[in-house]
Amino acid sequence: MPSGESARTLAVEPVLAPLEVLMSVPASEGFSHPQPRPRLSVEELLAAKNTQPIRSLDDLAADTFESDEELEEFLAFTYAGRRRDAA
Repeated sequence: MPSGESARTLAVEPVLAPLEVLMSVPASEGFSHPQPRPRLSVEELLAAKNTQPIRSLDDLAADTFESDEELEEFLAFTYAGRRRDAA
């Protein structure tokens, strides 16, 4: 500010303006909302998928890796990625 001038305060009142809301309309004439699915209980959903309860950890076992070497490669890759992400 040049010497000899004093600071002035300018009071500004907010101006409220109406907001314009744009809405889009589907291009197709035959647009309809999807029909809601019927509400099913957990028991009904499980029965529909023919699921069985887990009785032991053996029920969860899967032969994901063909060999111990393949498992070791996967674990090394996974741990390396975690160390990289933590750095």
